[in-house]
Amino acid sequence: MKKKVLSILLAATFTVSMLAGCGSSTATDDGAAKKEDAADDAGKKDTASDGEFNITVNLASEPQTMDPTLSTSLDAGTMAHHLFEGLMKWEDSGKETNGSDGTANSAALVPGQAESYEKVANDDGTVTYTFKLRDGIKWSDGQDVTANDFEYAWKRLVNPETAADYSYMLDCVVNAQDIIDGNKPADELAVKAVDDKTFEVTLVNDLPYFEELCAFPAMMPVRQDMIEKGGDQWTFNVDTYISNGAYKMKEWTHNSQIVVEKNENYYDFENLGPETITFKLMDNQNAMLSGFKSGELDFIQDAPQAEITSLIASGDMKIVDYIGTYYVCFQTEKEPFNDPKVRKAFSLAIDRTYIVNQVTQSGQVEAGGFVPAGIYDAEGTDGDDFRTVGGDYYKPTDADYEANCEEARKLLAEAGYENGEGFPVVEYLYNTSDAHKAVAEALQSMWENELGVTVTLNNQEWAAFLQTRKDGDYSIARNSWIADYNDPMSFLDMWLTGGGNNDCQYSNSDYDSLIAQAKAETDTSKRMELLHQAEDKLVGEDSVLAPIYFYTQKYMLADGIKGLYCCPLGYFFFGYTHQ
Repeated sequence: MKKKVLSILLAATFTVSMLAGCGSSTATDDGAAKKEDAADDAGKKDTASDGEFNITVNLASEPQTMDPTLSTSLDAGTMAHHLFEGLMKWEDSGKETNGSDGTANSAALVPGQAESYEKVANDDGTVTYTFKLRDGIKWSDGQDVTANDFEYAWKRLVNPETAADYSYMLDCVVNAQDIIDGNKPADELAVKAVDDKTFEVTLVNDLPYFEELCAFPAMMPVRQDMIEKGGDQWTFNVDTYISNGAYKMKEWTHNSQIVVEKNENYYDFENLGPETITFKLMDNQNAMLSGFKSGELDFIQDAPQAEITSLIASGDMKIVDYIGTYYVCFQTEKEPFNDPKVRKAFSLAIDRTYIVNQVTQSGQVEAGGFVPAGIYDAEGTDGDDFRTVGGDYYKPTDADYEANCEEARKLLAEAGYENGEGFPVVEYLYNTSDAHKAVAEALQSMWENELGVTVTLNNQEWAAFLQTRKDGDYSIARNSWIADYNDPMSFLDMWLTGGGNNDCQYSNSDYDSLIAQAKAETDTSKRMELLHQAEDKLVGEDSVLAPIYFYTQKYMLADGIKGLYCCPLGYFFFGYTHQ
């Protein structure tokens, strides 16, 4: 048995080099955080007569859920990072984030509820982590946070009865996959509270991004007694919505705002910034920009599409690194998109250069594959990233667009729809946003002009849109994905048969096998080879989805506010902001 003791008392800075990014299963995942003339009085409302500082931000409209175990959207995930805390957390690195013009720093992965851990490589190939929890960590009601809370939360995540879309993220833990598949009870998950301060986890094999998972919302602790008391409604009542993070819920006025306030029981309470953080729930870009300019909002990530160019030019809208892909997903179980030739034809007919240069205009980069720029390959920070190594599956720039369209028309003819004849009217689904609408209209025109098909457009409010897409009740839908951790697996294992985030309803046993092999492979080079083969099948052969561009993250921050930090996974942190 080999034993390696790792102290995490020093921050392990998460450094990402990337070309672009932005997007996820979030309402703002492509949106546009923009800043037009920061009004002189912007932010003044945050300073009360007694000098108290409060901040008001807009991430998206009503979240689908505020349960960190069940959430899949970036807006709810960002709020979870303020309300809950995992074994690890993201902290201000003190280093300015590229593109922020001094308004935000980058984040570093540091100890959260854990103080230290030991990592042991076992003789059978498994790996055991033993986490020691901090002294004095408490829930917002004053009750001690214990290792039992983590054991309950992790077992709840993989329990099929919970129906958590992110259950597969714990398939690295011994027995997790059997539990997810319904072959073993959740109690057999290889996690346990050795005592109140010691949490032990045994992994199937070593995992390069496991520490990052320990900061992910789905792995944050939740209170068993509150969930049992409140049932499905436990998140709606401030009396049962007990959290262990820097802030606690004060108010949730549905479709209006979520207000959180400092958690006096948080171990770093004395250093927190705002007395309250108000998350305004909005999806009207004109109202967002108007609210920002009037000083009602201190931070926004979206604004009218027509304003983007001038906001960037003025420097009011900041653009920072973001690891993500904006794409179109096809319902692969329903005609006509059950045919890979049809899917590929629709993908090839997209003029990606036109979209990034004339529609989004925010520095996005045309996507030639699904895994975006900035994701590590075998050599990590010392070598080319996964996208560079993998190359493009088609020519994404408009220099080759005519050739792409010629191939698209041939494929559609081979599928039985020459010149689009006989092709049924199909619908493109997107969530309410000027930016999404502009992309949708561009796609509609390209498909109709180049393929001779008819595509109608349908927009839905954020939470309803997420559910419709998840249910597979669509033909084509807007989609996006932001990395949950810096590894290609974050973009590839979501397409496993039956996966909770597999909105394409894709199922391919060969693909499943490649992902399973990659998860079991400990040789980094061989593992990456398997992941490249998986993307070859997903995009190159089966055309399950049509990548459009790699994201950039946009935001506007009121003048005079300091202490904001963010990470390329899409999270912004407001808990230490100040004036």
